[in-house]
Amino acid sequence: MEHGPLGARPVSTGDDDISALIGRMMRQVPDFPEPGIAFKDLTPLLADAHGLAAVTDALAECARGADLVAGIDARGFLLGAAVALRLGTGVLAIRKGGKLPPPVLSETYQLEYGSATLEIPADGIDLGGREILIIDDVLATGGTAAAAVKLLRNAGASVTGAAVLLELTALGGRAVLEPLPVTSLYRV
Repeated sequence: MEHGPLGARPVSTGDDDISALIGRMMRQVPDFPEPGIAFKDLTPLLADAHGLAAVTDALAECARGADLVAGIDARGFLLGAAVALRLGTGVLAIRKGGKLPPPVLSETYQLEYGSATLEIPADGIDLGGREILIIDDVLATGGTAAAAVKLLRNAGASVTGAAVLLELTALGGRAVLEPLPVTSLYRV
């Protein structure tokens, strides 16, 4: 039996259950980035044409009337762009602090050890009244996604929901985003 890209298990070309497909294609990496952490690598899924198309379609179904897709730095850019193409909308890159030229709108939030900042352009894109779907690869504690929601709302947008490939349920990120609708294609 041939294997897919990067040693991933093969994917059927039929109508796979999306959760099963992600589970088959996701690579488990023990003790990364540090001992005791079981890293979930989605790279094989995204490198597979059928896998990427399937998750793009599933994420696009979460659009809830969105007229713009926002992808969170960095893997959310890949997914967000694919979903935006599927929906016929544009994509907004929500960047990590310091990556965009001024002027920017920013939102700083707390991490377990320190803080981080998200930014979007303050000029050139009118977000007032826009309906935006946030896309990212993983929902963990919810801090980054909550900061993205706040940033977009402060810019005048309405966030219709968030959609992710993978949700780490034990970390409680979904509760942080309530009452925002959150769709995860695979929960662990």
